Amino acid sequence: MRTPPSRAALAVEDRMFRALAVLRVVVLGYALAINAYRNNFDHPALAWACVGLMVVATAVFIPVYAAPERRGPALLGVDLALAVGLLLATPVVKGPWFSATIPSYFVVGAMLAWAARWGWRGGTVAAATLGAVDLLCRSEIAQKDWGNVFLLLLGGSMVGFLCESLKVMAAERDLAQREAAAAEERARLARVVHDGVLQVLALVQRRGSELGGEAAELGRLAGEQENVLRTLIRSQDAVGTGDGARAPGSAPATADLSAALGPLGARPGTEVALPAGAVELPAPVVEELAAVVRACLDNVDRHVGEGAPAWVLVEDLGDRVEVSVRDEGPGIPEGRLAAADAEGRMGVSESICGRMRDLGGTAELDTGAHGTEWVLSVPREAA
Repeated sequence: MRTPPSRAALAVEDRMFRALAVLRVVVLGYALAINAYRNNFDHPALAWACVGLMVVATAVFIPVYAAPERRGPALLGVDLALAVGLLLATPVVKGPWFSATIPSYFVVGAMLAWAARWGWRGGTVAAATLGAVDLLCRSEIAQKDWGNVFLLLLGGSMVGFLCESLKVMAAERDLAQREAAAAEERARLARVVHDGVLQVLALVQRRGSELGGEAAELGRLAGEQENVLRTLIRSQDAVGTGDGARAPGSAPATADLSAALGPLGARPGTEVALPAGAVELPAPVVEELAAVVRACLDNVDRHVGEGAPAWVLVEDLGDRVEVSVRDEGPGIPEGRLAAADAEGRMGVSESICGRMRDLGGTAELDTGAHGTEWVLSVPREAA
């Protein structure tokens, strides 16, 4: 399946085809002028029919090529086939001893369309096709004819290479701009969290310790969340400044998912079943999967009860890794998740489903009177 071009690459391609539209008009004007000036036809009516076909084709191709979704193999094939057909018609219209073809430079429109759409490969294929047909049509091949074919091959391949390079550079620039905007947004959110949430959590922790009792437990939980948030901010800062970036071409650091999930068995009532061997995945994937499983267990504590039985099963299936988190609670009432989203509570939609979506995986929910089970799946190619 062909990957659609990015918006930046598509913008470059659009500009190429707008420039090609102007070029088509120029080469059509040249073909009209040169054919009217020479007027050396064995069959004038057929010759001027070919010229009229070029006029109609130019009028049709310019607006049709303006729509990106129409620049497919069918349209480009018709464009090239028309140029080939006009070359093949030349010995019939002018006689076998012609020196210049009917379409003249009109054929470069099809060649450059292939180059703009499919890069140097498309440009080279179109140029080679046109050059071969041009030579095969001639009874005698002069030195200038070989020179024309060479220029076609050079122009098709080089223009295609430049178009392809510009698309890649535009896509890379677009990605760099998005990453810069994301880094700026992370920094802004870090400041907001630091100035607001962290200070409130620190206050709750301090006042809870002072008040004692149930407030002390709340203070302890606030302290844990403060540490989690501070760790998150530090990791995001490292990414934003490049401290956490790996060298280009180096393999990403890996971690054992079993080792990360094993300690979750310390939760009262939780059983963790792990494969015999290590389950190696990129470290960021392991970290996110562990966070998803913790979020699932937090929901068990919150909605079923602290210490309620829960089971975590890790399976390495070769092409993917699956983690199941199951409880025997009353299940999630129908419509409850949608209502939570509407109320702005994003525990399931972001902490679980959002994280799995970002990993390129899935989070499937089975809930009812029998309990609740999350099946978290991450393809190895996505990881």
